[in-house]
Amino acid sequence: MNCPVCETAMTEEDFGGVSIDICRNGCSGIWFDWFELEKLDEKHEGLGNALTAALQSSRAKDDNRGKIKCPKCFKPMMAHLYKSAKEVTVDECYLCGGFFLDSGELKVIRENFMTEEQRESYVNSIIEGQPDFQEAKKDLEKQKLRTAAIKKLTKCLRPSKYFKR
Repeated sequence: MNCPVCETAMTEEDFGGVSIDICRNGCSGIWFDWFELEKLDEKHEGLGNALTAALQSSRAKDDNRGKIKCPKCFKPMMAHLYKSAKEVTVDECYLCGGFFLDSGELKVIRENFMTEEQRESYVNSIIEGQPDFQEAKKDLEKQKLRTAAIKKLTKCLRPSKYFKR
């Protein structure tokens, strides 16, 4: 498999029970197949010389490079913030579920890994900050009040009020 950034052949290395593809002779990017990144995104996960070397790579990413293609299925990958470390933009293939991390990004993910509570708080802060969300929230509360009032007013129209089963 070739690196999606520099087209150099990637080598498979063991990160402590997880085989990962690394662009060792090129840009030092790392390819994670489906669910492999989740096995190594926290500091206490993985081990070995290959992981240590990957964590020592300096961070490098060309933000102007545009979309890269998945090295597995050759579809354009989507760039987005990693769910557990809001400081890192990762490239994800929505077709095969693989992730490509540029040099040094695994280290930043592990250093900034958020707990489930931190992630929930972060997501809520983003959602709450959206003006459209606040307006929709107000509309929903009005709709709930209206529904409760209609239910109360139409209670006398229901047969179950008059006939017991």
